[in-house]
Amino acid sequence: MEKKIVVITGATSGIGKALTEIFSKDCIVFAGYRNPDYERNLRKISSNVFPFFIDMEKESIIDGAAISISRQVKKIDLLINVAGCVMAGPMEGMEISKLKRQFDVNTFSHLRFTQKLWDLLDGGRIINISSMASFGIFPFVSPYCASKRALDILFNSLEIESNHKVKVISVKPGVIATPLWKKSVEENQDCISDNKKYEKEMLYMMNNAMKNGEKGLSVDKVTNLIQKIAFSKNPKSSYTIGFDAKVAEFVSKLPQDWINNLIDFGLKKKGLRK
Repeated sequence: MEKKIVVITGATSGIGKALTEIFSKDCIVFAGYRNPDYERNLRKISSNVFPFFIDMEKESIIDGAAISISRQVKKIDLLINVAGCVMAGPMEGMEISKLKRQFDVNTFSHLRFTQKLWDLLDGGRIINISSMASFGIFPFVSPYCASKRALDILFNSLEIESNHKVKVISVKPGVIATPLWKKSVEENQDCISDNKKYEKEMLYMMNNAMKNGEKGLSVDKVTNLIQKIAFSKNPKSSYTIGFDAKVAEFVSKLPQDWINNLIDFGLKKKGLRK
């Protein structure tokens, strides 16, 4: 029996690395990396791991990665879109270039990569690592929320329009203890340090992000679910993981004015509003 072919973006840390380790036990895994320093570490995981270079901000490199994989396999059984970043800050001063970058990395890059691999995915599955942010109720990280919501919408349409040629699954975790939080603080340092009008809010977000990196949901909770549903017979189209994510999902179904009032209440309790 031939080994199944799995393609994973963002495979060098957090969820992506853990999934590479899990699936490489029984499958051939094409593991995406951006920083060349990590290529050797990926190769050390298993002889079943084939690292490939991909930069989610550069279309030509995305295309090149897809072409390279296409030359090596005739079919892809599972594509897991993990790579992402977080752009944060108040919308009144948000640079449009940062907003575009958010969508390029979290949304458009995954769609482009999928389109380039589309013929190989016939009969296979796509698992997108979305987020509870996709429920869209969190201020000051609205670019991230919107990019994840767009990811869900576009890929859900992709499945329906293709008459379910490929099964698309969205996994929406709550806060996870991964390096993403530390990276997000570093990427948004200009907004955090230079925003006097929202100084309290930015300081709170920075401290909260650093805390999340250590006290969030364990990566295992997410990877165990993905391992379970990856090749199961009838997986759902969407999975929400973690108590905070389930609360966010519930709140998102309320009338918008109610949601706004709840957010205002929460900001006041944290001392961020009078």
